Amino acid sequence: MFFSGTSAGLQKTTSYKVVLPFYIFAAFSFLIACALLLLHTGVVYQHHFHPKTLAITHLMALGWGTMIILGASHQLLPVLIEGKLWSNSLGYLSFFFAAAGIPFLVSGFYVFNVGWPLQWGAVLVNIAVVCYMANVIGSIHQSKRQDVYSFFILAASVWLFATVFFGLLLVFNFTRSWLPQSSVEYLSLHAHMGLAGWFLLLIIGVASRLIPMFLISKYTNTKNLWWIFSLVNGSLLCFIAFTLFKVTAVALYTPFLLLLAAVIFFAHYCFNAYKMRIRRQVDVQMKLSLLSVALLFLPLITLAAVIYFVALNKTTSLVFLYGFCIFFGWITAIIFGMTFKTLPFIVWNKVYAKRALGKTPVPKDLFSEKLFNATTLCYLAGFISFVSGVLFYINFLLTGGAALLLVAALLYVTNVLKTLLHKPNKQ
Repeated sequence: MFFSGTSAGLQKTTSYKVVLPFYIFAAFSFLIACALLLLHTGVVYQHHFHPKTLAITHLMALGWGTMIILGASHQLLPVLIEGKLWSNSLGYLSFFFAAAGIPFLVSGFYVFNVGWPLQWGAVLVNIAVVCYMANVIGSIHQSKRQDVYSFFILAASVWLFATVFFGLLLVFNFTRSWLPQSSVEYLSLHAHMGLAGWFLLLIIGVASRLIPMFLISKYTNTKNLWWIFSLVNGSLLCFIAFTLFKVTAVALYTPFLLLLAAVIFFAHYCFNAYKMRIRRQVDVQMKLSLLSVALLFLPLITLAAVIYFVALNKTTSLVFLYGFCIFFGWITAIIFGMTFKTLPFIVWNKVYAKRALGKTPVPKDLFSEKLFNATTLCYLAGFISFVSGVLFYINFLLTGGAALLLVAALLYVTNVLKTLLHKPNKQ
């Protein structure tokens, strides 16, 4: 989702010193999250407001998904807007505050200490997001290109700020009663601002530009993208209004159908890009990224079932499955695929860009394809096993699935480090 199609494009963008720390932090966050999932598979049978569930969810949402998107956005925003990043300093500050705040936030949820650890974590994460949002706004403002992709990124950054600021209110609401009701009552609102407003908008906006680039496809459809943009934002605004005014649960199918329409349009867009590609051979990284588009329908199917049970005033473990399919399914699949479409170019540019003479490897030689294939197999097997365990309440499938996901995380981190630690060939 966050990538450039050519090394030439990456050479014109942000310094690797701004970008690479985000990748490193994200990789180890995913490893820790998988370890926690294996240690606490029993949370599947608990309420979704369980401390361990909150810790794993926020580590996946912030430490894994958001951190790698922030890093890659700093690298690729200039490519998309055909300009420069407004401020490298804001990029450094964004990483510093996020890297400092996320551990406080996650550990605070893990032991459920609603005092200073949780509060300071929330404050630091908000400062990081403000730095990122200011950089996005400044970069787009000074750019000569302001098209639909810019609007996707801009809107996503605003929704990210809304998500973390509302999260800050929820954290302080535990001890100060800043909101009319308990924080649990607003959890769904907070979650969906992040899921649809931040993750979905940004992934669709960037992927719709760059998936055709990777496939070397002639396909483009700006009108379709504006429809998707309107449907996602309309769905989210509708959901917020319905939640605040406490309409019947059945009415929630309205924003759900708007969101479903947006995802169908996006899937159709990716299919057309694939169908009209010039490069006939598609590598495994792109196949996994395209598979993530299909995986996006799993949480939507689960969400439809969750709304049904909520309308009947019944609790269900499908709420956990819904979050799992988003963070360990859709988001993880596309990150796995796109890490090794972007990171090798960034490292190659760092090591070889200024070397005019001598033989140099191509970027894809900087990581291990065998390790990537093994990672993909373990990941898919683990994901399917864990989902089956949730659906059928089978503990050994839960444990086996979590163990396979942990192995996939270990292999992923190993491959990331192999790429990062690449040394130039001796001449």
